Amino acid sequence: MPTRSTPFAAGTPCWVDLFTSDIAKSREFYGGLFGWTAIAGPDEFGGYTNFYSDGHQVAGVMQATPDVGMPDVWSTYMSSDDIDASVTVAEKNGASVMSPAMQVGDLGSMAILTDPANGVFGIWQPGLHTGFGKYNEPGSVIWNEYLSRHFAATTPFYATVFGWDVDVMSDTDDFRYSNGQVDGSSVAGMMDAAGFLPDGVPSHWGIYFCVADTDESVAKVLELGGSVILPAADTPFGRIAQVADSTGAPFRLMSGPPAQA
Repeated sequence: MPTRSTPFAAGTPCWVDLFTSDIAKSREFYGGLFGWTAIAGPDEFGGYTNFYSDGHQVAGVMQATPDVGMPDVWSTYMSSDDIDASVTVAEKNGASVMSPAMQVGDLGSMAILTDPANGVFGIWQPGLHTGFGKYNEPGSVIWNEYLSRHFAATTPFYATVFGWDVDVMSDTDDFRYSNGQVDGSSVAGMMDAAGFLPDGVPSHWGIYFCVADTDESVAKVLELGGSVILPAADTPFGRIAQVADSTGAPFRLMSGPPAQA
């Protein structure tokens, strides 16, 4: 069953969306992999489309314009009770604003920023759209994790901006990882990724989708034209694989319990 209520507590990852070079291809891929249905929003929202699983909204997708020049990617949004205040605090702590806070009809308000390590993240203040309608179940997001090239800068940044308590899980040169906690619950992971991110791959938020069987889902990814980045492996939190969809956007698949402390 979902482990987080909606509307989500401030500081909690509450939504993800996909920036894709081919929205038709992405709809076909995720429909085949997770059984998602896609419903496009009104024209005034620029073709933004919501994915649904069992009738519950689980993610969004947006067509990229050809001149943007960035790879297809999933993005994470943090919930805020006051988006203007959150943006102000983020800027004071080293963030840059890519897209200032803007009202999205009666659905809510959004802003897009980059953190001190140049990682992109979103902020969402809910209106009628309160975030995930389904979470921690097969076919939905189960975990959000930040892979940082500058761990010492970004961990306190997110803790300050979103009011997290930081739970240090490991602090060695081989593995440095902390969880951000809201009201005593772990809501996101922060990993020191400077030693293993490939050249050209910036700090970024990674997304884990829950599946019933990781190996079967990996096989389905390949069948649908995706690729495997890291093969399935058992971890203390479940069986995890890193894959990319049919247009190259990376994400992770996980079967097992949510990765919480």
